[in-house]
Amino acid sequence: MRKHMSPPEAKLWNLLRREPFDTFHFRRQVPMGPYYGDFVSHRARLVIEVDGASHTADSAIAHDARRTTYLEAHGYRVRRFTTLDIFGSLDGVAATILAELEIEQSPPIPPP
Repeated sequence: MRKHMSPPEAKLWNLLRREPFDTFHFRRQVPMGPYYGDFVSHRARLVIEVDGASHTADSAIAHDARRTTYLEAHGYRVRRFTTLDIFGSLDGVAATILAELEIEQSPPIPPP
């Protein structure tokens, strides 16, 4: 497990520790089977990944796809953001995460 966060991870972590995200109890560098999730809310069943330049190589793309498949098979949703997303539009990242959390909180649709 990495002890030091990259600058984009630190920026996102600061966001996730504030309201309204703090009620979902995000944790960082969470072991999940053979993988680690960058930021995980078990309550919302949401994994947030921060992808830097190293994630554009074919081998990294394949690895990320296997990780996503594994996590989704275990009931988690995975959302990925690039470092450019975080530095270029943190408000947009926040809105996307909030939308994911609202999906989790919305009541089920009653049957007809």
